[in-house]
Amino acid sequence: MWKGASPTIFSNAKKLRESSTEAEEKLWLALKDNGIDGYKFRRQHPLSIYVVDFYCHALKFVIEIDGGYHLDQEQQLLDEKRTSDIEFQGLKVIRFTNEEVLMKLPEVIDRIKEFIPKPQ
Repeated sequence: MWKGASPTIFSNAKKLRESSTEAEEKLWLALKDNGIDGYKFRRQHPLSIYVVDFYCHALKFVIEIDGGYHLDQEQQLLDEKRTSDIEFQGLKVIRFTNEEVLMKLPEVIDRIKEFIPKPQ
């Protein structure tokens, strides 16, 4: 799903991977190495004009981790636009706060698992 991402977006993604937040690092430890039901997640993944925090191609699923500045009303409007743009590409988006990831990781993992299809 990186198609359409410019070299600048790829460069930004690399920089973001090198400066992850504590919450992103904690969730990455749970997601990496096919950590949730064998699904591969990528972190700080280029997606069109955006870099998403986590992306699973097989599930067409994006996870975003929001820091405190996302509480700002203007930022919330930008987040809504970003989510809408990503969903328009046929992807599902779920958002968590830093606090949810840091304080309630098992619940966060359970919510992520709700997006994983159950075996028939």
